[in-house]
Amino acid sequence: MKAICFNFEIHQPFRLKRYRFFDIGRDHWYFDDFLNDDIVSRVAHNSYIPAAETLLRMIENGGGRFKCSIAISGVAFEQIEHYVPELIDILKKLADTGCVEFVAQPFAYSLASLADPEEFAAQVADTSSILQSRFGVKPKVLRNTELIYDDDLAPQLVEMGFKGVLTEGAKHILGWKSPNYIYTAATAPKLKLLLRNAKLSDDIAFRFSDTSWSEYPLTADKYISWIAATPQDEQIVNIFLNMETFGDLHPATTGIFQFLEALPRYAAEAGIDFVTPSEAIAKIKPVSELSVMHPISSSDEARDTTAWLGNRLQNEAFEKLYAAGERVRQCNNRSLKRDWQYLQSCDHFFYMSPRSNGFSPYENQFAAFTNYMNVLADFLMRVEEEFPSQVDSEELNSLLMTISNQDAEIEALNKELRAMRKNVEQYNIEHRPLAERESVAEEAPAAEKKARKAPAKKAAAGKAATASGKATAEKAAAKKPRKTAAKKDKE
Repeated sequence: MKAICFNFEIHQPFRLKRYRFFDIGRDHWYFDDFLNDDIVSRVAHNSYIPAAETLLRMIENGGGRFKCSIAISGVAFEQIEHYVPELIDILKKLADTGCVEFVAQPFAYSLASLADPEEFAAQVADTSSILQSRFGVKPKVLRNTELIYDDDLAPQLVEMGFKGVLTEGAKHILGWKSPNYIYTAATAPKLKLLLRNAKLSDDIAFRFSDTSWSEYPLTADKYISWIAATPQDEQIVNIFLNMETFGDLHPATTGIFQFLEALPRYAAEAGIDFVTPSEAIAKIKPVSELSVMHPISSSDEARDTTAWLGNRLQNEAFEKLYAAGERVRQCNNRSLKRDWQYLQSCDHFFYMSPRSNGFSPYENQFAAFTNYMNVLADFLMRVEEEFPSQVDSEELNSLLMTISNQDAEIEALNKELRAMRKNVEQYNIEHRPLAERESVAEEAPAAEKKARKAPAKKAAAGKAATASGKATAEKAAAKKPRKTAAKKDKE
């Protein structure tokens, strides 16, 4: 039976404020809180919240037959918790249905997988920890930033415990093959690849409200009929979308929420199921392995990484940022580590591309580059204060390794010392003179008995004192009237 695998992505970067050259060394807060609040709140109320509520109704009305998955970056999660916490409650309800799978992403929605494997693993672990603590789920499938993937990444993902990865069904990689199958990674056969069907995904993402499109208007029954018309042996159609597609890129007035909510009914009529990525991996057998020698992504027609690393400005900023990675990871400065993550969001590099026009808060790519490099200059000065650049990376690693080894050795010695103390105490108990041990054994029950009697004696003494005090008070009260009467007779 044919199945649809939906994945909805939620991401919002921490956008930078206007940071001038003269702010370097003086101002260490780089982010535009007002702009971030405005954008996150607006998109959440126009898109994320109504879309999540629609998904919840689809699950409830269909008796759990509708299933999907959601990917949310760590930086988006932090901002949503701060600005629109009610969205977290709805996402929790979706998780509780058992019909929504939450897949992992890099915390900062970064390009770390292209430059720094250690940082990439740490960021994925951070996002997985958030999903575990908030929703009680441990992700087994990864959606990397902008669906970036290549052969070098696969072994690391298997080592990290992932069973599958969502990526792009790029034509130059597939050739004559179809994205509507499950493949295995060429460099790690245990890892399953779920490939986005670019045409059917983009029909919703980009063409849904395009009145010049030959298929406009797109209705739920028409869309399902296209999926049903795919070859019978193509068992899965992967539709991967940004959640802001619903209500923000295409406003509610276009009918996009009604389109989404109607899909399960027409799918049921066509005999098409919905599955989560993990269910697809478990149920559907891979057809072959797929090799991806160079990084692919879901961006542009080229399906490569040039949207973020396609010009000299982007590469200069990228290289300077990641050159500081080892030093930042070894420091204990929490604010420095936080800024390090926020500055890695791929959006900052996208704004340095001429393709960002209409999606960037800057006038042009040069303004974006200048602003980012001013921020980066201040950030690197703070890193320099923690670990001076005169110490090269090899020497720094050697020193840090020595410190780490010394800490481990001290901890081992402390553990050994605690064990020795415990052994000495036990030895002293076991080797006391017989008479002393018998005396201690006799004294212990006596002391225990005395301890039990003490509260009873104290309680009895308290009662006696209370009774005595009461009698004294009554006697005094009885004498007082007689004195008063005698005094009156005398007068």
